[in-house]
Amino acid sequence: MNHFAHLVLSQATVESTVGNLLGDFARGVDTNSLPALVCAGLLNHRAVDRFTDSHPLVLEMKRRFSSRRRRFAGIALDIYFDHLLLIHWERFEQRDLDELIADFYQRMAAGQSLMPGTQMRHVTRRMIDYDWFRSYRDADAIAESLDRVAARIRFANNFDNAIHDLQHHHDFIRDGFLEFYPQLQRHVFELAIEK
Repeated sequence: MNHFAHLVLSQATVESTVGNLLGDFARGVDTNSLPALVCAGLLNHRAVDRFTDSHPLVLEMKRRFSSRRRRFAGIALDIYFDHLLLIHWERFEQRDLDELIADFYQRMAAGQSLMPGTQMRHVTRRMIDYDWFRSYRDADAIAESLDRVAARIRFANNFDNAIHDLQHHHDFIRDGFLEFYPQLQRHVFELAIEK
């Protein structure tokens, strides 16, 4: 799952928001130095990733990618899952989407001082300034995001144009996501890491 889904599966606090985003920025971070509620959010993020990465439906989605892009299929799916969650929002949530996104941005801004490292602060400010979450409703924005990820990979790769694999298998991935996501919601609720 990517940033938006991680926040949807978090608690409505600044500390949870920071912790659930931190999973993507935690390399080299001394987790023992984190406030307890931020650490709980990080543990929730990791539990979401473990469940997602090992789920049979997600594993089958990864196998559908072309051999040249399969190594990065998990990254592509994480970003695409945010897109699918946004466009199928009413199937899973009663909360007003625009209000929730505004709340996420407010908590991200308020949590800057809790974020270890300048990279996380820089990226989260860009998320807010460029309204990443609302833009993820648009498949073209997802394609651009995937290509930006490909450009940041530090070695030669074939990840560019990953949107082609996602579009080619859109129906299978969409149907799999619609089945998988409620299972993930239940898993997070039952674990109750942050409760």
